[in-house]
Amino acid sequence: MGLVAAFATVLVLAVTPVQFLQGHAANGAFAESGGPADAALTSWAVLGLRAVGQQVPGSLAYLQSRESSLSSTTDVALVALAEQALGAQPEALRGRLRSAQRPSGLIGESVNSTCWAVLALGQASQATVRYLLAQQAKSGGWSWSVGGQPDSNDTAAALEALRVAGVHGPAVTRGVRFLLTFQNRDGGFELTHGRGSDAQSTAWAIQGLVAAGRKPPRSAFAYLAKLKRADGSYRYSARYVTTPVWVTSQVLAALAKKPFPLAG
Repeated sequence: MGLVAAFATVLVLAVTPVQFLQGHAANGAFAESGGPADAALTSWAVLGLRAVGQQVPGSLAYLQSRESSLSSTTDVALVALAEQALGAQPEALRGRLRSAQRPSGLIGESVNSTCWAVLALGQASQATVRYLLAQQAKSGGWSWSVGGQPDSNDTAAALEALRVAGVHGPAVTRGVRFLLTFQNRDGGFELTHGRGSDAQSTAWAIQGLVAAGRKPPRSAFAYLAKLKRADGSYRYSARYVTTPVWVTSQVLAALAKKPFPLAG
């Protein structure tokens, strides 16, 4: 290999996850290579970059311009979280979340949307706390919706929501114990048992454990390190590369050991 080629190789290997994400933004909007920009992906990129202290110019204006297009409660909460991380006070979005709360404590369409709404609002009513605790399965985990199969990602999200709500004690301990059952021998966590480790589930698990006041296992970070690519992005898993902007965004927040919500 010639000197020029060797130098070019070093430059490629030196690309960071931050640089990878920044390379997929245009006027503050983020997109996967060859795909359209959207508010959800932009929000994930914002959360990942802000978690590691990076500025994200133009993203706040872009997200605010997309508020009227948001339909699901989860999307409203995700964008609200991103805008807050950028230093804004998205009162219109928060108002939509408050309006989506039902007498049972459910916010929006599902257990998942309730967790996201709590994170975006930064608080939970007593009804919502009771609702979330009531949705904890005997196994200790939470599912996307009532009656669903508990999984690692939703359990981690619930642990983050309970942290915001100021809940401690047995429910959190049981949730942590359940979450740890998803770690495999390769150090990574899987979404459901038998599915195999992936970067996003591992990132969720790290954030959930931090939110619960537990130290994430070092092997989880080692697993993520093995998924890093030369272009600065992260593989979805050892077998697959998909949606690298989304995956990398989630990994960054986990590497920073920062659960949601982030400070503005």
